[in-house]
Amino acid sequence: MAGDASSVVGYDVAASVATITLDHQERRNAWSPDMERQYFAALDRASADRDVRAVVVTGAGRWFCPGLDSERLVDAAGDTGLRLEGRRSQHYAWTVPKPMIAAINGACAGIGLVQALVCDVRFMARGARLSTAYAKLGVPAEHGLSWIMPRLVGVEMALDLLLSARPVEAEEAKAIGLVSRVCDADSVLGEATAYAETLAATCSPRSMAAIRRQVWGDLSRGYTEANEGWFAAMRDLNRPTNPDFAEGVAAFVAKRPPEFSPLAADAWLPPLPPFAAQ
Repeated sequence: MAGDASSVVGYDVAASVATITLDHQERRNAWSPDMERQYFAALDRASADRDVRAVVVTGAGRWFCPGLDSERLVDAAGDTGLRLEGRRSQHYAWTVPKPMIAAINGACAGIGLVQALVCDVRFMARGARLSTAYAKLGVPAEHGLSWIMPRLVGVEMALDLLLSARPVEAEEAKAIGLVSRVCDADSVLGEATAYAETLAATCSPRSMAAIRRQVWGDLSRGYTEANEGWFAAMRDLNRPTNPDFAEGVAAFVAKRPPEFSPLAADAWLPPLPPFAAQ
């Protein structure tokens, strides 16, 4: 997609990390149908690429993604309405079998905030702001944020952020648990990428894929069901067809860096979260 004049999403791979960049600076990286299609296509590309072991999502320029493009908002508020049919789930990132890291470099709101929160780990630049936006636009909490946010920050704080749609600075976002790292603006992408490179170099792709599905999926499962899922995953990962376990133990004993195999396309993984298709 890089170099295409019509591209609004960049895709680059280095050191086994795919960097996906929301890049429509003329519209402040606002979400649009073209961006949505290209972003999900980039996730498909990263999922299928055996050379990619982790993904970093960021924005170009001074913005991450401030939400739906204002032109689309005007159309949606008129007779056209919001068109939801024929689209992939905004939780599509949960289907990616590789860890996803958000580098929030600037304004992040609405559907842009959804994309940041369905990543696994979030780095945020000082000076950047988050906002839910919905209450000030006359719409309900969209795309599962009423489910996701209480699990990240608790019920009261989630309601505060959703009801007020107030801006949240990086330091507060870290204090309440929306992000885990706060960085200088000029280093947020570099620090997020360095973290992703560490995962790619030292952790088993198959193990990370299983863990990602376990954690997101178990949020909507009871303890007994989650424990059954863990046992099934452990039973499969212990098989001779999984060389990562033996390699991990050998590397640990020899005190050397591991050399894990790429994630095979047919590798058994725990089931997707039941809400990933919604």
